[in-house]
Amino acid sequence: MKRLILSLALLALGFAWSACKNPAGPSSTSKTTFTAVLLPANEVPAIVGAESAGSGTATITLNLTKDSNGYVTSAKADVSVTVTGFPNGMSLTDAHIHGGAAGTNGGVFVSLGLSAGEFTFPTGTGSFVKSGLNVTVDQANALIANPSNFYFNIHTAANPGGVARGQLAIVQ
Repeated sequence: MKRLILSLALLALGFAWSACKNPAGPSSTSKTTFTAVLLPANEVPAIVGAESAGSGTATITLNLTKDSNGYVTSAKADVSVTVTGFPNGMSLTDAHIHGGAAGTNGGVFVSLGLSAGEFTFPTGTGSFVKSGLNVTVDQANALIANPSNFYFNIHTAANPGGVARGQLAIVQ
């Protein structure tokens, strides 16, 4: 009988300890994916010249951790970009998610943290991936709530304000 009581007490203590460590209950993970069609004509103002014939796509995946109530508690982003039709030797100087509706420019919202020349495309075509980017809970929630108020763009030395841009859309 004493062993039963002791076992039940230890079991209860274990449950109490678990609840103290994670009072909101167990967490879960999910993904939200966005795409953007990158075009020089979408930049404000539109790009002219040698780099105006290029295009690309960006896929941004938010890797979310949520508490038992479904609230985002942490987020990381993975970004994959493919470009084509740019001049041979095109080199990126940066890439970002910006706040701003179509036709308007906005400040950097999430930076990919590229180094100038980190990605060069000898034939004007290629792709790159950046994984595990830090995204705040507020940034993740804003992107999910209204993706069309954000755009992704890539930058070059010839077009430091951005060479190709596309509004975000959630992949269904």
